Amino acid sequence: MELADEKGAAGISMRAIAARLGVEAMSLYNHVAGREDILDGMVDTVFGEVRLPNATTDWKPALRERCVSLRAALRRHPWAVGLLDSRSTPGPATLRHHDAVIGILRTGGFSVPMAAHAFSVIDSYLYGFVLQEHSLPFTTPAELEQVAGGILDSLPAGTHPHLTELAVEHALKPGYDYGAEFDFGLSLILDALRPDER
Repeated sequence: MELADEKGAAGISMRAIAARLGVEAMSLYNHVAGREDILDGMVDTVFGEVRLPNATTDWKPALRERCVSLRAALRRHPWAVGLLDSRSTPGPATLRHHDAVIGILRTGGFSVPMAAHAFSVIDSYLYGFVLQEHSLPFTTPAELEQVAGGILDSLPAGTHPHLTELAVEHALKPGYDYGAEFDFGLSLILDALRPDER
């Protein structure tokens, strides 16, 4: 996982792992079936890092807590976003995670189809936000100011007034944090979801 955190999932090869461990690549096959087996374990470890809320918690705060925790895990392991739901042999932490989320929705009054819809829309938003967050050309307010300032300076005078307004009146204001946009979007989704009528 450290190797993937540094180089991305594409950097995970039996040879690279062996080099990191100081062993011959062939010796790894005494412990794992191959690269796919390692990826399965890595994904399971990421799901194991996610804090699952108590099953007795109301569904909305429970899902919010889970989403915040999963986003934090994906920020630590950006390579995992595209792999989380791609594994055909999920491990115990992955299965426990998915079962718990479905259980929270079912206990909250969602039918099986609505639980599937809710799970899908929440994770689509969460994964998409994390992908966008990782691809931004800034991580600090100073970097944002430099990037936005460069864009604004390159615009011909009087063009793109709405983009200029958003940058100057919102993104470049002291205390702006792009990450706060996550909470706004998550609240919209959770507030729009409704358990089935019984």
